[in-house]
Amino acid sequence: MQVRVKICGITNLDDALAAVDSGADALGFVFFEGSPRYISHQKAASIIKKLPSFITTIGVFVNEHPEEIEKIIVLTGIDVVQLHGDETPDMCFISRRVIKAIRVKSLESLESLIHFKDKVSAFLLDTYAPDTFGGSGRIFNWDIASDAKQFGRIILAGGLTPDNIIEAIRRVKPYGVDVSSGVESEKGKKDYKKMKLFIERTKGA
Repeated sequence: MQVRVKICGITNLDDALAAVDSGADALGFVFFEGSPRYISHQKAASIIKKLPSFITTIGVFVNEHPEEIEKIIVLTGIDVVQLHGDETPDMCFISRRVIKAIRVKSLESLESLIHFKDKVSAFLLDTYAPDTFGGSGRIFNWDIASDAKQFGRIILAGGLTPDNIIEAIRRVKPYGVDVSSGVESEKGKKDYKKMKLFIERTKGA
């Protein structure tokens, strides 16, 4: 099965359309104000309206109240919710499919997955960094990601680039991959050549 590609941290229409044209399956919009890739729900809604029908749109939230998440779902029309903070399993009862992000430090980081197993459509594994909730540009031990597959579909994130993506897929064989900083020219702005190369190598791996 071909690995799905999510381009995360979309902040403008040009980047969104370039990602789609390059073959991305999903686009991520970060609704966490503490992120350099933050986008307002109004701006995200205007971009999403202009996307092709078959593109999956994912809203990224960090420790947000479920009522606020539901509001943003209605305002933007996002398809999937990604919980990227310290959310508990009962936060997963919302009106969209949920991806739960886990920030991986060691094998023990997987212990919480058992509690989310029947409540989410996939787990996104990102690199733990003490000062950020994602987009650190650092990789973690991919053997841990392979172990995580027993709990459900795995989306691999954390420091992926066009240079290491083939090796990452060969090692982990994930359901999907998620990239943000690895295909940027600066924070919040995509490098179209890197993005196209990343997607081509993922689809061909």
